[in-house]
Parts: sequence; structure tokens; C-alpha cells
Amino acid sequence: MKLLVFLLVLGNLLFYAFTAGYFGRPDNPDAGRIEQQVAPDRLRIVSRGEAPAVPAKAGAPTPLPEAAAEPAATAGKAGNGAAEAPVAVESPKENAAGKESAPDDTKPAEPICLAWRQLTVAEADQVSTLLGKRFADFKVSRKTVASESNGWWVYIPALPSKADAERKAGELRNLGVTDFFIVQEGATRHAISLGIFSSDKGAGERLAELKGKGVRSAVVGPRPGKDTLVALQAKGPADKKAAVIAAVAGAIQKNEALACK
Repeated sequence: MKLLVFLLVLGNLLFYAFTAGYFGRPDNPDAGRIEQQVAPDRLRIVSRGEAPAVPAKAGAPTPLPEAAAEPAATAGKAGNGAAEAPVAVESPKENAAGKESAPDDTKPAEPICLAWRQLTVAEADQVSTLLGKRFADFKVSRKTVASESNGWWVYIPALPSKADAERKAGELRNLGVTDFFIVQEGATRHAISLGIFSSDKGAGERLAELKGKGVRSAVVGPRPGKDTLVALQAKGPADKKAAVIAAVAGAIQKNEALACK
């Protein structure tokens, strides 16, 4: 019992001596705490609402500030460019779009126009048939050329049948026109002749008179006859010019193809 009391008194005396500094103390009372800190350089004070920084992995490069990162990136690109220039890869869609948008410098060739003059009616029919069969892409037009002996006439072009011609003759009588006749034969069969004249002036005056009476289908043209001549024109692709000239020359050897006026 005495021993226990002695130990308690001794312990109190030792504690008092330690707290009173009889055993010595450091100048800075917090020095011990500082020595006990673990990795104090990683301590970072953040403001309220700011997320704490993610700890960097070992060996990862330390991120640079934005202001310093931009010059560094620019310098890096310049250094890489000196060693190797970047190659732009064009996608198939961009390539197709570029081909479609590229202007087409090729222009279609201008059509040509060939003329054959002073043809007989039979020769004109032969050439027209030849071009229609072998050169369908050529457009053929014909014009009757009056000879001095044939003159001019005022007429209603040939109708499909005799019945149509008779019906048209009845309409003329109702309009008060009686000086006419229906052509019965030849290339102008079923046409209605309204007058024959030696000059186109007289034919024009007759046409004006008929228009005044209400005749709308009458026209003026060279009077057909055995001496009537025809002028043909054919317009089509220029690359077939030589073939057309050769084909027509073989059919009517006495006539030469000319350029249209």
C-alpha cells in the first residue's frame, strides 16, 4: 500500500517537472508538429466552392499555364513543320464534289448548215429522203424557186383529200369568192388555186383582197411547173459534214454543197 502511494506521488512530480520545462523545451512550440507533417508541399488552400486539384500521376508532365502553353504549341508546330509538312487527305465525297463543281470547259460544237441550190423537184425529193434515212439528226428545209416562165400564184396549200378540198371550196363560196379551182394532179394535188400572176406584186394584191373577205388560209408562192427549181438546206452536227457532202454528191453528182447564207 505504501509502495502504491509512493509511485503515484513520484509520477505526479515527474509530470510537473516535464510540463514546467525542467527537462528542456524547443524555442518554437510548433516545431514538433512541423516535423511530423507528411508531404507539406502538396498542401493547397482553396476558396469556398472551388474543386480540389486532381493529384498528378507520377512521371506525367506538369501542365503549363494557358499563356505559356500557346507559345510552346506554336514553337512545336514550327519545329515539326521544318522536319515534315502535314499532308491533307481528301475524302472521296470531297473529291466527287470537287469534280462536280469544276467548270466544264468543253463546249458543244456549233451546228453546220449546208445548202444545195437549183435542184429539180425529183432531186430535192431524193436528197430529202437520203438525209432522213442516213442522217436523221439533220433538219432539212426546202424552198421553191420560181422560174421566169412559171410566175406566182395565190393558193390554199394542198388538203389531205378531195373531200376536204371540196369542203374548203364551199367555205370560199360562202365568203363570196368564186374565182378559184381545185388542183387535180401533181405535187400540189388538192390545193386550191386562187389566181396566177406574172409578178409577186400582183399576187400580193390578190392576197390582200382575199384577206379582206375573210380568207385566212391563202398564201403566195412561186407557181409550180416542169421548170420549177428547189433550194434545200440541212442543219446538223459539224462532225458529220464530210459524210453528208459525200452521200449527197453520190446521189446528185452535178450539184455541189454550199454554206448557207
